[in-house]
Amino acid sequence: MAKQLGLLFDLRRCIGCHTCVIACKVENRLEGNFSWIRVPTENGAMADLPQGQYPKLSLHWQPAACMHCRKPSCMEACPDEAITKRPDGIVLIDPDKCTGCQNCISACPYDAVRFNAAENVAEKCTLCHERVERDLLPFCVQECGMGAISFGDMDDPGSAVSGLVTRRKGYVLKPEEGNEPSNYYLDPDGC
Repeated sequence: MAKQLGLLFDLRRCIGCHTCVIACKVENRLEGNFSWIRVPTENGAMADLPQGQYPKLSLHWQPAACMHCRKPSCMEACPDEAITKRPDGIVLIDPDKCTGCQNCISACPYDAVRFNAAENVAEKCTLCHERVERDLLPFCVQECGMGAISFGDMDDPGSAVSGLVTRRKGYVLKPEEGNEPSNYYLDPDGC
């Protein structure tokens, strides 16, 4: 039976601490100010002002990483067949096949692929596939102290993540793009 592994971000629990960003940098040995997961506010800015009228103000963060789409436009755009989708839904870039054309970067509507100029390859979140293969959680999920990030099979109606998506009316970003992302979000103000 096919799987669709993905992340579930509970925006009610995320406090913008960036622990997931640091975990990603550590696990993937990423240098500089880059991580494969980012934590902007729900309005898209890294530093935003609260919304609403005092005393009823709100500010929510919206972590984002590669969406490991069911229909990845990055994979379709790659002329070198360097991007593949595994049977468990994880989308990977093979650095040995990537020629650095950057078509995948412009094809991704989620700004999830970056160009590593030093290596002349495109890179993105791997959903910690090496950890997943050892029955471990992606490191960002493991290290999130607030329990704001969950991981599981989005196609299994019996999985915890699938149940939460159903009960709390989880949603995906940019559904109009047609990529069918496998990362879901739970509204901070939802039930």
